[in-house]
Amino acid sequence: MKVGILGAGNIAGKMAQTLVLMGTEASAVASRDLGKARAFADKFHVKTAYGSYEELYQSDVDLVYVATPHSHHYAQMRDCLENGKHVLCEKAFTINTAQAREILELGRRKGLLVAEAIWTRYMPMRKVMDEILASRVVGRPMILTANLDYVSQTLERLIRPELAGGALLDLGVYTINFALMCFGSSIKRIESTFVPFSTGVDAMSNTTLVYDDDRMAMIHSSMMCRSDRRGMVFGEKGYIEFININNCEGIRVFDANDRLINSYETPKQLTGFEYQVTACERAITTGLTECPEMPHSEILKVMEIMDKIRGVWGVKYPEET
Repeated sequence: MKVGILGAGNIAGKMAQTLVLMGTEASAVASRDLGKARAFADKFHVKTAYGSYEELYQSDVDLVYVATPHSHHYAQMRDCLENGKHVLCEKAFTINTAQAREILELGRRKGLLVAEAIWTRYMPMRKVMDEILASRVVGRPMILTANLDYVSQTLERLIRPELAGGALLDLGVYTINFALMCFGSSIKRIESTFVPFSTGVDAMSNTTLVYDDDRMAMIHSSMMCRSDRRGMVFGEKGYIEFININNCEGIRVFDANDRLINSYETPKQLTGFEYQVTACERAITTGLTECPEMPHSEILKVMEIMDKIRGVWGVKYPEET
C-alpha cells in the first residue's frame, strides 16, 4: 500500500515515522510550500515531495493521510475521493455533521475507504476496556469522567476561528470518544459550559452527557492547562482507572474498598499510529469503505455531539455563518 501524506506538520511527521517503522511505503508528501515538503521528505525518507495538494491527488498513492487543520478536512477529503484515493483523515473529521455526512456518502458512492484517524479507537487497550466492562467486575457502570487538557493556546491552528480552532475539536473529541466507547451513544441530554478564548473559540469547557438509562459521563477539555488525562468509570462494586485517554498507559481495576484487584499493561508500540494504518490496509484489501474499529455511524455520532455542544454555547465557525 502506497501512502501519501497531506500536510507536513508535527502529526504528519509522526505518521511518516510510523510508516518507516512498519515498512510501509511512504510514497509522497504534499505541502503548499515545496521547500517544506522537501525537508519533510528528506527527514522521514519519503520518496516524493510535492509543492501542491493537487499533485498528490493525481499521483499513484493508494491512501492519503490528511494531517491539516480541521477547517481544511472537508475540501481535501472531497478532492482525494474525487481523484480515486482512499482517505484516512485526522480528527476532528470535519467541522460539523453536515460536512461529515457528505464526505461519507461520497466515499460510499465511489467505493473508497473513508476513515478517521482517532487512534484510540484502533489501539489494543480499547478492546481490553471492552472486556473489563463486559465482565461487570465493578458491577453496573454508572458514572464516567474523562479529561484531556494541554497548554496549547499559542498554536495558531487552535486559536483561529477560521481554522475551526478551540479545545473541543482538538482535545474534547478524545473525551467524547472515550465516553462513547465505554457507555455507548444513547444520550438523551447534553449540558455544557465553556470559557471563550480572546478570539472567540473555546478555551476550556465542561460537559455532561446524560444517557437514556440515567448513566452520566462528565468530560472536560482545555488548551489553557495541563490535566492528568485520566478516564474513570465508577460502578456499584468498584471502579476502573484508564491512565491517559489520549494513549493508554495502563488500566487498573479497584474494588469497592479501594483495593487494586487487577491491572493491565499497554503493549509496546512503534508510535501508536500503526494500528490505524493496519486497519486501513485491512479494510482496503477486503473492499470495505469504513473501518470496523471506527465505523461511519460513530464518526457521525461524535460530530453530532460536538455540534450540539457548540449549539449550547452558541459558537459557530466562520464557514458556518
